[in-house]
Amino acid sequence: MIKQGAKLVATWEDVWEDLPSQVRRQLEDEAQVESGHESKSDAPASLLPDPVLRPQESIVLEVLRADESLQIDEILESLESQLTSAEVFTALFELEMAGRIRQLPGKNYVRAL
Repeated sequence: MIKQGAKLVATWEDVWEDLPSQVRRQLEDEAQVESGHESKSDAPASLLPDPVLRPQESIVLEVLRADESLQIDEILESLESQLTSAEVFTALFELEMAGRIRQLPGKNYVRAL
């Protein structure tokens, strides 16, 4: 099935990512109308509000990019003057659980799209 284009779907976010952007916008607009909020055309298509990040998480997130992975040692080195290694590991874990970043093989991290 994979050769025919099948994809592993583990969460609703996997399905959401594969929807065409026009469909996502339409679904978001419908959800906003049902909740009584006006539609914002320049807002990103998402059904859930962005969670508030702790300061350590914001600092770590600023270092990561969506188009290039960073290895854990590079992240620790770039943030050694701002955060302890424990704070970095905790922030990475929390960001990954929130779906804001992804861990790739070899302890490489990227921003989630």
